[in-house]
Amino acid sequence: MQPPLKWAGGKRWLVPLLLDMWQPYSHTRLVEPFVGGMAIALGLQPSQAILNDLNPHLINFYRWLKKGLYVEIPLENNEEYYYQCRVRFNQLIYANEADSVEAAELFYFLNRTGYNGLCRFSSRNQFNVPFGRYKTINYIRDFTKYSRTFRNWLFTADDFSNIPVKPNDFIYSDPPYDVEFTRYSAQDFKWQDQVRLAEWLAKHRGPVVASNQATDRIVSLYKDCGFSMMLLDAPRRISCTGDRKPAKEILAYKGL
Repeated sequence: MQPPLKWAGGKRWLVPLLLDMWQPYSHTRLVEPFVGGMAIALGLQPSQAILNDLNPHLINFYRWLKKGLYVEIPLENNEEYYYQCRVRFNQLIYANEADSVEAAELFYFLNRTGYNGLCRFSSRNQFNVPFGRYKTINYIRDFTKYSRTFRNWLFTADDFSNIPVKPNDFIYSDPPYDVEFTRYSAQDFKWQDQVRLAEWLAKHRGPVVASNQATDRIVSLYKDCGFSMMLLDAPRRISCTGDRKPAKEILAYKGL
C-alpha cells in the first residue's frame, strides 16, 4: 500500500531492511512513537499497531482514513486557492475544530500542494508552508481502501512516554532528526527530548529499532544507552533546501 501523503524523511527505502528485523516478531504489536508518513507500518503490515505522532493534524487525517475518508473539497493546483485553503485550515485550528473531517481533507490538500512536501507550523500552531508550484499533481479522493488495513491500528497524538507499551511490543522509532529544523508541529523537539527518547527506548524489554541523523552526539547517545548500530546512506527525496544528496543515518537496535 502506498503512503497517502508526501512526507519529508519518509522511510519507504528502509522497509526491506526492517522487514528482516520484523519477521521473527510479526506476531507481536508494532509501536511507532513517530509514525510520520506511515511508510513503515504500511510496509510491515502488522496485524495490530499503535501509531503515534507529535502532530495532531497528521493523526486526525489518519483517524479519518480509518473511518473511510472520501475527500469532498475541490482539489486544484492553484496558488490563490491554496492560500484560501491554508487560511481556512488555520481558522479550524483556532476554532478548536482541527479534528473535523474538513480539517483532514484540507490537511491532505495542503500536503499534496504545498512546497516540497513540508509540514511546518508556527509556534502559534498555524500551518505556514508556501505554495508548491508543481506542474501536475495526482490527487486522490477515495481513501476507503485504507479502512480495512487500519482496522486494528490505534492512532494517538501524545508524548512518546505516554504510549501504553507492552513488554513484547516491537518499537520502531523515527523521531524528528537531530538537525536545526524540528518544528513540524507546534511543539519543538529539542536535544533534551532526544536524550529522553533514547533512555525510554533503552528501558523497553522487547525489540527496538531507531533511526536518526548520524550526528556525533546521536551516535554517542545511542552507544551509551547500549544500542548496536549501523550507518546507512539515506536518500533525500524531499528536502526543505532542495538538497537531494544522500545523508548519513544511524539504525540503532537492541533486543533483536
